[in-house]
Amino acid sequence: MSDDGDQDAPTTDGGEDLQAYTIRLELVDEPGELLNALQPIADRGGNLLSIFHERGNLTPRGHIPVEVDIESPPDRFDDIVGALRDAGINVIQAGAERYSEELTVILVGHLIDTDLSDSLQRFQRCSQASVVDVSLSAPEGTEEVSSARVRLATEADRANQVLGTIREIAADKDIRVIEPQLPAEGSR
Repeated sequence: MSDDGDQDAPTTDGGEDLQAYTIRLELVDEPGELLNALQPIADRGGNLLSIFHERGNLTPRGHIPVEVDIESPPDRFDDIVGALRDAGINVIQAGAERYSEELTVILVGHLIDTDLSDSLQRFQRCSQASVVDVSLSAPEGTEEVSSARVRLATEADRANQVLGTIREIAADKDIRVIEPQLPAEGSR
């Protein structure tokens, strides 16, 4: 118990089993938003490991992607995520990190007309990958051809399956895909 009588504040005495978690957030670009997102984590005993704040990039909804790595006792993690949502923070993904491989693709075409947000959601839903970062370039305006760099995280040895899914979705929308060169299956 603290000196101010706060009996509800969780503490970690070092005897609890801690697990690492990654929480991906979307924040509005306003002063104090990052602090607002970190407060519910601290209030519930989460220990901050790292923050990756991509102020130069925007999500498809025009917000700033932020990745927060914390450690917490497993029984407190759901409370932390719930508190973030209760505070109005948009939690994109939360859980123990299960991804061990990243790949980056470039998409070229009428990305905005074909609903880039829908494409990204389908990439995640159909391939069980996570969209980690998106950078969109539309120098001629939203009515013309644009390009996007999409960074995805996936489980080990699933990159070829993820790329196959991206190819299918892109073909449906007449979008070109520039892919990374991956090692041949089984040569890792």
